[in-house]
Amino acid sequence: MESGTVEKPEVPYRSQTLPGVELSRVVKTFSRGGEAVKVLDGLDLAIPSGSFEALMGPSGSGKSTILNLIAGLDRCTSGSVRVAGKELTAMSDGELAAFRASTIGFVFQSYNLLPVLTAEENVELPLLLTSLGRAERVQRARTALKVVGLEDRLRHYPRQLSGGQEQRVAIARAIVNDPKILVCDEPTGDLDRKSADAVLDLLGLLHKEFGKTIVMVTHDPEAAARATVTRHLNKGVLQ
Repeated sequence: MESGTVEKPEVPYRSQTLPGVELSRVVKTFSRGGEAVKVLDGLDLAIPSGSFEALMGPSGSGKSTILNLIAGLDRCTSGSVRVAGKELTAMSDGELAAFRASTIGFVFQSYNLLPVLTAEENVELPLLLTSLGRAERVQRARTALKVVGLEDRLRHYPRQLSGGQEQRVAIARAIVNDPKILVCDEPTGDLDRKSADAVLDLLGLLHKEFGKTIVMVTHDPEAAARATVTRHLNKGVLQ
């Protein structure tokens, strides 16, 4: 299925009521060459549950840092990061790992698919860390691939797929655990316009029909236009 239109799948794959995201007075400082560089400076950001928001801004403005904080991949220097009803700054590394596995889905520009695994096996990967049996893992992986319109490509390897199809497999992997929140870092950055539109159609479907909260970093105005809210970040400050 390479069409730019993604139809609503007839599968039971809907999240429960979704908490939102709240960053309060967040400061993030990195050390570069022995010098402290402040990437975020007292940032306040509230994202309602079930929304689709785009973050835009020049390179180095702190967009990806915000995604990493929301996803629990990084910790703020000071301030509060509350996601899906959980205060991340109070969590241990193990608790953050469990939070990511149950609550966050990741979509990256580079797909990050393993070339030696089929589409189905790539999508199943996050479930290997759960207590689910083999049959349940396979069923969930196939359901996720049906959601993204690739149920006929489950035996294909990444090299046998187009860029747009690879990204949709990556999205299937991101939603296989039915996460509350999707964080997307330039999800259409490596795609041509037709493939990018198909991926954006899919994200819109996940937002509107499945109630996912989506936070997307993008440089593409056409991608940002698909979001319900667009925020601009410059030098660590929302404008």
